Amino acid sequence: MQVTLERAALLKALGHVHRVVERRTTIPILSNILFSAEGSSVLLKATDLDLEVTDRLPADVTQAGGTTLPAHILYEIVRKLPDGAQVSLDVTGEATQLLLRSGRSRFHLQALPESDFPDLAAGDFTHRFSLSATDLKKLIEKTQFAISNEETRYYLNGIYLHTAESDGKTTLRAVATDGHRLARIEIPAPQGAPGMPGVIVPRKAVAEVQKLIEGLDADVTIEISPTKARFSFGDVVLITKLIDGTFPDYGRVIPAGNDKLLTVDREPFAAAVDRVSTISSERGRAVKLAMGEGKLTLSVTNPDSGSAVEELEVDYDAAPLEIGFNARYLLDITNQLDGDTALFKLADPGSPTLVLDHEGATALYVLMPMRV
Repeated sequence: MQVTLERAALLKALGHVHRVVERRTTIPILSNILFSAEGSSVLLKATDLDLEVTDRLPADVTQAGGTTLPAHILYEIVRKLPDGAQVSLDVTGEATQLLLRSGRSRFHLQALPESDFPDLAAGDFTHRFSLSATDLKKLIEKTQFAISNEETRYYLNGIYLHTAESDGKTTLRAVATDGHRLARIEIPAPQGAPGMPGVIVPRKAVAEVQKLIEGLDADVTIEISPTKARFSFGDVVLITKLIDGTFPDYGRVIPAGNDKLLTVDREPFAAAVDRVSTISSERGRAVKLAMGEGKLTLSVTNPDSGSAVEELEVDYDAAPLEIGFNARYLLDITNQLDGDTALFKLADPGSPTLVLDHEGATALYVLMPMRV
């Protein structure tokens, strides 16, 4: 294999694929990126056996062929080369050695044979549809924070993507929950999505998709099968295995009869929660909300460090109510809202609370209370 590439194009492609590579792995080939040169382009591929990212970039191919190179070392070398540099990769004679040249720099890198590199065979995808990068970004950003980190409940370690009926229309829904809070957002189902199997996209794949759509203004093609999903961003393609588990019936925890309505100015409310929670213990993080007519009192009591109280003028005219929440969860949710106000629908101190921008909003959040 003998190719010459633009440093900027190579760095961008390496940026797309090298993040998938785990820094510690017991399988040496998984530390490497596959290079495959033919025609007038080079294909780069990286995998951790659950997730695979490929990118194709133009190249001056003198001799077609393939090899694999250590991902993180190669990324650092290319990153440190000067802007505008040309990079030539040359495998001659020994297949385990590659010569990288750029200007006056020479690097001899250890390579592993292309034939050893695993292929995350995609199989057949049953459903295919396109989403704008903006819509996909919204589905991820509004739910990602609620993904569980608890490995024992592995079926909560991702975003549940499925179609549902809402007001007589088919919607595409993204849902995530960790058992303490739940996030759900829906958009009109794109053509090709209705009837798709409900799938759980793992946390790592979600994070990679989010990085790949940053700054993208084109459509993303999504293909779904019961075991895998493929996201295509032009020349960049991400294939991920899906979580093999059953997402819980989240509809049962979304309260329908909460009749106590609290409307707050979102930013002053979030700032007040942040201030009073300074006193709270790292473990508990509990903040108490006491509601009366037109007034909300936030308070935190910590036997080790003291107490804090702050009052806000709010829109509330139901019976007085006191309820506790984890301050961090409360801030996570209010930070997801887009409007100037936040609407809380409450029932009693022991029941889940519904939080949304306004009545009929496409995104809703459920927060479990705490004892305070």
